[in-house]
Amino acid sequence: MPLALYDTWSRTVRPFAPIHAGRVGMYCCGPTVYDYAHIGNLRTYVFEDILRRVLMRNGFEVRHVVNITDVGHLTSDADEGEDKMEKGSQRTGQSAWAIARRYTDAFIADWHALHLLEPTVWCRATDHITEQIAFIGELERAGYVYRTGDGLYFDTSKQDDYGYLARLDRAGLHAGKRVALGAKKNATDFALWKFSPPDVRRQMEWESPWGRGFPGWHIECSAMSAKYLGTWFDIHCGGEDHIAVHHNNEIAQTEAAYGTRLANFWLHGHFLTLDTNTKMSKSSGDFIRLQTLQSRSIDPLAYRYLCLTAHYRSNLRFNWASLDGAQTALNRLRHLYSTWPDAGRVHPEFAARFDAEVNEDLNLPRALAVLWELTRSNLPPATLKATVDSFDTVLGLGLHEWKPVVSDIPEDVRVLLSERERARSGRDWERADHIRAALVARGWRVEDSEEGQRLVGIATDQTHVGGG
Repeated sequence: MPLALYDTWSRTVRPFAPIHAGRVGMYCCGPTVYDYAHIGNLRTYVFEDILRRVLMRNGFEVRHVVNITDVGHLTSDADEGEDKMEKGSQRTGQSAWAIARRYTDAFIADWHALHLLEPTVWCRATDHITEQIAFIGELERAGYVYRTGDGLYFDTSKQDDYGYLARLDRAGLHAGKRVALGAKKNATDFALWKFSPPDVRRQMEWESPWGRGFPGWHIECSAMSAKYLGTWFDIHCGGEDHIAVHHNNEIAQTEAAYGTRLANFWLHGHFLTLDTNTKMSKSSGDFIRLQTLQSRSIDPLAYRYLCLTAHYRSNLRFNWASLDGAQTALNRLRHLYSTWPDAGRVHPEFAARFDAEVNEDLNLPRALAVLWELTRSNLPPATLKATVDSFDTVLGLGLHEWKPVVSDIPEDVRVLLSERERARSGRDWERADHIRAALVARGWRVEDSEEGQRLVGIATDQTHVGGG
């Protein structure tokens, strides 16, 4: 089945075809590095990693760009309040530059722990001030910029289709006066460049043709995506919270400057919600880091597995029981995989079914169902391993890297345990029982569980994980 993706712009699932044959440009909005990322943030990056892996599985070369917002993101989407980096500096007592480095490093550590593929380009907003100033200059020449006492703003009234991505009710915003205008002409206008207060020396500020200050949040993505992908590229991704403001404003800027809506496809991942049915967020205090899971002896890849169990366009309900279930399922899969021999071939029918599911707008829950059906089949163990290996290029669970803990178990016992798991996989129950008896004769009792086989030394009653 050819790849089809849900495009937020058209609100339809439509066939994907790249702008340039064989090559895909993909831009993903990265973190604002004023604090640690929480696992709700990280769910979006898992979805985007799956998308990239599916594109690669379909034979495309992917140029993947991820930005780091280290300046310009105010605490309010209405361009009010403090810059989040300055606020983070006040909270921690460190410089804005120091916390940018600290939280960027922490984010990238989380990225690697979740087996996310390294982007082709990491780009920091503070490394691209020149490009942002140049882009604002293009908008000014096109007549979309006006000046107020605190900065330069984009005049959204000059675009009849502003807000189309979010199907924004502009008239309702004006009539309801839900957004404080201040010196802005229109409720939906947004900052391109903010002036530094004359009596305050900011930590992050630059000279510009309009005065000393710093860029607004939205301009960085338009400027950096244009630099690394061009002004018309294939896919732009982010969280669903970007639809209403940030991505609308990116589109407005690029339409004004270059006449495109930036990307051919717009894809958005949905929230991670708690049992209270609220989204996880820093502001609410519901803030669980990946390191929080690790402190509870939960593998970060168990969280990745949990993300695979829900479609990216549906909310994922988080609780500790569901995470424990994901850890159990992952352990079971790892143990099964570790008992299967190498040198098999991918089973074409199961591979075709898996591809059909992931190509239908990244339907990972159904793809996982195909995987588990495969593990219960009576196919040769080597075929199982080769086929699951193929699936893992999309799932990203690193199954080939994992090794079971088998300390203090004699080599002949390990061999018998592997033979027994192969017998069980092949539904040769008589041979499996025969091997169980042989293990007992050697002083080991084998127990079967959802996590796989466990060995218990009969004399010492010491439990060991053995596989399968």
